[in-house]
Amino acid sequence: MAKISPTSIKYSIIATFVADGPFQKPDVIGALFGQTEGLLGSDMELRELQKEGKIGRIEVDLVTEGGKTTGEIIIPSALDKTETTIIAASLETIDKIGPTDAKITIKDVEDVRGSKRDYIMERAKALLAGIKNEGMDSSEMGTELRESTRVAKIVSYGAEGLAAGPDVDSSKEVTVVEGRADVVNMLKHGIKNVIGMQGTRFPKTIATLSETKELTLFVDGDRGGNLIAQNVCDNAKVIYITQAPDGKEVEELTGKELLQALRKKVPKLDFFKRSSGRSQRSYGRSERPRRVEETPAENIERRALTDDDRAKLRELESEIKGRNVLVLDESLDIFQNVPASRLGSLKTDKAFILMAGNATGTIIHGAEKLQAKAVAAKTFGKVPETDVELISL
Repeated sequence: MAKISPTSIKYSIIATFVADGPFQKPDVIGALFGQTEGLLGSDMELRELQKEGKIGRIEVDLVTEGGKTTGEIIIPSALDKTETTIIAASLETIDKIGPTDAKITIKDVEDVRGSKRDYIMERAKALLAGIKNEGMDSSEMGTELRESTRVAKIVSYGAEGLAAGPDVDSSKEVTVVEGRADVVNMLKHGIKNVIGMQGTRFPKTIATLSETKELTLFVDGDRGGNLIAQNVCDNAKVIYITQAPDGKEVEELTGKELLQALRKKVPKLDFFKRSSGRSQRSYGRSERPRRVEETPAENIERRALTDDDRAKLRELESEIKGRNVLVLDESLDIFQNVPASRLGSLKTDKAFILMAGNATGTIIHGAEKLQAKAVAAKTFGKVPETDVELISL
């Protein structure tokens, strides 16, 4: 009997069977050969096909429990797909295995070459990914080696595991940035006394660090950077603040731009005075024109926000659900909980603060119409310039 080469296998016929009594594996093989004999003609006899190496070794697994026998049959085939499916269909005509009634069902005709092609493709992708920087010259190799060494020095710092450079503990001055990507970029350009805040909630590690270090806050060059600066200064002792160029993020700055920005750092009070005087600045983004809203006949005088107010707002943060907006009166009691789309039709003179998960332009315009003192939110989208105070939670 000729053996089928594993490399010649094109398909695998996978069948299951169930029978009413016990029997052995040879009984299954005998049924396959015996009950298909003469059914398809001499050219398609299983026994002859196996001798010619067109059908491989038939594998049988079976289990007998409670008087019933179940199992699986696998037949490798080097025939084409038409002949293979004919052989597979013929197996379902078998109604006895040994002395017992049985039923065989074809579960699948698997294209073995397809599985191999899938493996080849996945393996090729992995090998391609492993080919790095083909044709790199010696100067590029040196640059990559230096940069990889710098990035490798990133450490996990404090209870929150903040991304940081290796010199945070040893330096008197520490630069605080928004996220891990900012830290990586700073390290890539040799600035090692840096730590990232990582996330929307202010980490206690930064507050603790500000008690012993001189902190410089480095924020992105957009409106969100200003909001983050206010939030950090509310929670930690920050000495200096600097900002990326208009419309740019810290993570995308070149080494030269990073150093220029750090040299331009200013005391935090000067930063906020400068920021408040630039109400027409667009921060490099396209903003919608402010809507001309119909305002109430009388201007409403709102009291100033206190530190206690800000603390209570953070306690109310958990009340924000979905895209709804909480409308608070001057006692910071919630008297309306409405979708942002309904703010324009809301008629009240009690709206002191609006709270939302994400503050959009629609919410800012609603606050202006209601003459609210402030909008407090977890995050801020592309918001227009406004006189309404923005509070980051």
